[in-house]
Amino acid sequence: MVVGEISNLSCSSGGHWYLTLSDGQSSISAAVFKGDAFRNPLLRELKDGDKVICTGSIGVYSKRGTFQLIVKQIQFAGVGDLKVEFEKLKKRLAGEGLFDLDTKKKIPSYPKRVAVITAEGAAALQDFLNIYKRRSIQMDIVLVPAVVQGDAAPASLRNALMAAIKTSMDAPEDQKYDVIVLTRGGGSLEDLWAFNDEALAWEIYNCPIPVISAVGHQVDYSISDFVADLRCETPSAAAETLTDSQTRILQKLNHCKKSLVGTMELELGRKKEVLEASNPHTLVDLVWSLFNEIQKSLSELDIRGRLGELTGFHEALMSLDELSGRMKYAIETKLRSTSTKLDSLGQVMTALGPQNVLDRGYTYIQDGKGKLIGNKKQYEKLKSGESVAVTFADGKANALVSKE
Repeated sequence: MVVGEISNLSCSSGGHWYLTLSDGQSSISAAVFKGDAFRNPLLRELKDGDKVICTGSIGVYSKRGTFQLIVKQIQFAGVGDLKVEFEKLKKRLAGEGLFDLDTKKKIPSYPKRVAVITAEGAAALQDFLNIYKRRSIQMDIVLVPAVVQGDAAPASLRNALMAAIKTSMDAPEDQKYDVIVLTRGGGSLEDLWAFNDEALAWEIYNCPIPVISAVGHQVDYSISDFVADLRCETPSAAAETLTDSQTRILQKLNHCKKSLVGTMELELGRKKEVLEASNPHTLVDLVWSLFNEIQKSLSELDIRGRLGELTGFHEALMSLDELSGRMKYAIETKLRSTSTKLDSLGQVMTALGPQNVLDRGYTYIQDGKGKLIGNKKQYEKLKSGESVAVTFADGKANALVSKE
């Protein structure tokens, strides 16, 4: 049976659980394999910092050659001591005003010189420098080495912070630190415990230089995160924050550069066209081209040697005149023939017209509506006294119908 505080709790894709058990003095890796995990549903409720009692056997992880606890049963043993201590310290320091927002100093937008307190050769330092090299225009980074884990770490961190402050105060104006970054990579609660040191918290609070705390990963919080003027989730995030304004300037400069190059290339192209158009050789070529065009036009207008072409033109005109005369004669002949036929038809129509009949003494009767009365039957239909019109050769007269 092992009693300890959980850290680094994780579940693999295969359903196995892995964790670290520690008591503040030592730690041991532990594993809960899939079959045992089903029999311990409590696993899904656990989180880093919980204090548990684990029962199982000791095994060897062959790939690393390390011992690990193979857990068969796990149960709560109360909240972890380190977590309780952390919450108590956090509450007390908050009450003393160390976390107040109105006391925090503003991080400069364009820091020129930055002190980084961390372990020399640590992965956190490399992550920070990688981002810095890629994004920074001009910013000096000075490493202030310190122990970041273990019993000696709190004092080492305080000494490094005080050394950075003293160096900055004694340095010329252009060599002073604009920002101090306190950082290290992720780890268990025990690994990060040095950054929960109360004395270190007061040193950060009283530091005259803005301090950034970038300890652990996103889910990791330490007392230094709350006391510092700015908390960044990771060392890389701290580097991005410090170089953000410089990156925007660099992007703007690159945009201006592209715009300037484009404008210059466009203007150079225009000037080149003007220069080429003003080149004596170009002007001579233009003159010769115009000369050749005019010479060609003049040669086309020259009538010498074109007698046959012109004679053919006159013959076409004569042929056209002849065809015109023939067409005129044909039209006149057609008109005379048509006129004679119209006169003949007119005489026939006149002879057959009603007026000739009337001239011979005939008349015709129309009722009041102008309808022709052409026979006795139609006349019988008229009413006695009804008015009718009688048309003679020399005019019309009205009459009344009488049937007496």
